[in-house]
Amino acid sequence: MEQVNINFNYDEYNNMEGYKRGMGYFLIKRLIDIVGSFVGLVLISPLLLVLCVAIKLDSKGPIIFAQKRIGKNGVPFYMYKFRSMIVDAEERLGALKEKNEMSGPMFKIKDDPRITKVGRFIRKTSMDELPQLLNILKGEMTFVGPRPNLPKEVEKFDDWMKIKLIAKPGLTCYWQVMGRNDVDFEDWMKLDLKYVQDRNTWLDIKLIFKTFKVLFGDEHAR
Repeated sequence: MEQVNINFNYDEYNNMEGYKRGMGYFLIKRLIDIVGSFVGLVLISPLLLVLCVAIKLDSKGPIIFAQKRIGKNGVPFYMYKFRSMIVDAEERLGALKEKNEMSGPMFKIKDDPRITKVGRFIRKTSMDELPQLLNILKGEMTFVGPRPNLPKEVEKFDDWMKIKLIAKPGLTCYWQVMGRNDVDFEDWMKLDLKYVQDRNTWLDIKLIFKTFKVLFGDEHAR
């Protein structure tokens, strides 16, 4: 896939004081990603098999949903999730847009009729995100980093929002543990930028542990 042209000089911010990080940080981060994602996939493989069967029996369509997202420095990639919606969910979006409960270019509504029965459960427990361990193993994502946006969302970014793209996108970050869908779009972007400024190995470890409780049910998940 070609890099998305969003007219922004990432190198300027990658090397700017307050944003740049030493090679040691990135080496440790990648080591954690490789070991953690590989061990995680092995340990939860029985759960993944059960979820695959449940999704397949619950509704027609593929088990895995691959969606184009924007990664580090504006490079697009396909992010994996367990499918939680009916197969024609995108086609039905137009009829629901007036009910959008989120600010900015995001779309979220409570009790979205496109979500399947199994989909509602795996979203509530964040199990729909588990296939992203493959993205992490491949190096497209990391355990802790700004959540990746859709291309149509990035196209509407203000310049200060684009700074988040100097960091590799992650499975979890401040937004994931501080309200998720109850945080409006601009505040989400501010939290991502705060992470890019604050990031260090100890912070990453703390955010990983804080995220574990989300797997057991999050009142903010939809």
